[in-house]
Amino acid sequence: MPSPEELLIQERKEKLSSWINLKGNPCWEKFSPQNQVESLHKKFSSLEKTERSGANVRIAGRITAQRTHGKATFLDLKDETGKIQLYGRVDRLAKSYGLLSKIDIGDIIGAEGEVFKTRTGELTVELSYFTLLAKSLHPLPDKWHGLQDTELRYRKRWLDLLVNPKMRDIVLVRAKIVKIIRDFLDKRGFVEVETPIMQPVPGGATARPFETYHNALGKNFYLRIAPELYLKKLVVGGLEKVYELSRNFRNEGIDRFHNPEFTMLEAYQAYANYFDIMELAEQLISYVTEKVKGKLKIEYDGNRIDMSSSWKRFTFKEALQQIGGIDIDLKISDEELRKIAEGCGINTRDLTRSQIFEHLIDKKVVPYLIQPTILYDYPYETAPLAKRKKEDPLVVERFELFIAGWELANAYSELNDPLEQKQRLEKFADERFIDYDFLESLEYGMPPAGGLGIGIDRLVMLLTDSTSIREVILFPQLKSK
Repeated sequence: MPSPEELLIQERKEKLSSWINLKGNPCWEKFSPQNQVESLHKKFSSLEKTERSGANVRIAGRITAQRTHGKATFLDLKDETGKIQLYGRVDRLAKSYGLLSKIDIGDIIGAEGEVFKTRTGELTVELSYFTLLAKSLHPLPDKWHGLQDTELRYRKRWLDLLVNPKMRDIVLVRAKIVKIIRDFLDKRGFVEVETPIMQPVPGGATARPFETYHNALGKNFYLRIAPELYLKKLVVGGLEKVYELSRNFRNEGIDRFHNPEFTMLEAYQAYANYFDIMELAEQLISYVTEKVKGKLKIEYDGNRIDMSSSWKRFTFKEALQQIGGIDIDLKISDEELRKIAEGCGINTRDLTRSQIFEHLIDKKVVPYLIQPTILYDYPYETAPLAKRKKEDPLVVERFELFIAGWELANAYSELNDPLEQKQRLEKFADERFIDYDFLESLEYGMPPAGGLGIGIDRLVMLLTDSTSIREVILFPQLKSK
């Protein structure tokens, strides 16, 4: 026994077949709209009730509602800018009027006619001509309830966009954020570049890479986990301010803040250190926020976040002590460090010293950093590519920016000593993943520089009040059905 939905699909297929017999395949139709709905509402807003404009328009879009009254049919047409009512009557359309019965909610049509206002003041196009451009064989989700299944929204994003205005808003805000970031950096003399996604050695971050094989070259490649080392090579080559909005790939877990592929901004500035980059990060994020939201005080997940005042700053050690209630000397032995972490409920088995420090911060400090907060001067084990602090070699000139209880940015003064860099990588990194080509580039001399990484997906989450990264990535990775 066919399901109700299967019966509807069959009925729509029959309507399509009937249309093809009468008018030909709608997918072969050529229709060029000359107007968009939003512009019509603006242009004809001054019309009085029942007044006719005398203007003929051509529009195209998807039918979202239809109703018939005697010998007249009303339809709602929606394009990317808005919605407008269509009005078809038998004495105007003559033989074509019967074809309106072949149109279903979800179909895409082209329409031509005169603009007027109804007795109720609704702007309407009286049809003189219409044609089917694409048949929706599946009924759309109920307009009142939309897609209630969150996972279905992610799997069928095209439906989500059709029935969920917020998702469309997120897409537009994301595009705006990326444009604003480019404008901000371009005006400050940064040059946008592109670096390889397929890399012979994955570097610039500690993460498990995706591996692939190139048949013609007969060698393994890895999908980029970060563009950092290539961007630094460009700094060596004399490009003193560079950035990339890069798609990165990490073969790791999936949760509300992580997707296997994600977008990062990485920017590098010669003759700058991590304090210069702190100022750059604050200015950039505040600038983007104001441009997108029109203000610097925003709401996120029930919290009011103020991006306007001076952002709080704590050293790594101060944050653990003042916020986490843990007083640690960075010279602490591995055994004592593990004991403290275990006392905080952290299972330290298989964790390195660096990872234990990170877990302590993540557990005892980060959840409380709702307002924009910078933590800086990290233990040197946590950042093999960062410069040590001159006054304290146990610390590196690194900072992380936290907002709403999670990390948004990571940055540091870049280590430009080729000998120490080689030593540090060989001590902390997997031998297979040491980029000796990068180390050779440093031997030609890299000017002192500061680098910044900002998670674009997380920035979009913040500025659209989205609590999951899957909301701001159009096609997130999901488990198989």
